[in-house]
Amino acid sequence: MSKKAHKVAVLMEGIDAGEHDPHLIGFLRCFNKQQFYEAHEVLEALWIKQRTGLDGDFFKGLIQFAGSFVHLQKRRLRPAKLLFLRSTTYLCKYPSPHYALDVEGIIRLAKRWAADAEVAIPETELLAKQAPPQIEFHQTIAGG
Repeated sequence: MSKKAHKVAVLMEGIDAGEHDPHLIGFLRCFNKQQFYEAHEVLEALWIKQRTGLDGDFFKGLIQFAGSFVHLQKRRLRPAKLLFLRSTTYLCKYPSPHYALDVEGIIRLAKRWAADAEVAIPETELLAKQAPPQIEFHQTIAGG
């Protein structure tokens, strides 16, 4: 097992296979803890297997969305802005919801954060001014 694979396995400990892919659950868990680099790593493990499949661009868009926040953590506003916008080009190919995620909502968030990064003062701690979003699965209602 490679170092990277071991790191991903540790990040995914305690996640049971269920309705959603464990990598996607791990991605959300890390993302919502503001562990954006780790979120990227966890989902990349799934993307590598499916990058040429129907959902390859979906996972790539989510990875880039998380990567944008890595740039914000490092106060690199321009790369963050560009990656936010690039993530939308991949995510816009998918319906909302997709994998029980609000794709349209994530796209709106990416565009808003890109706009905020555009007008922020260089070297600004943008994440100190506003909390990063939380991403959750949509609840499905039986018979609804």
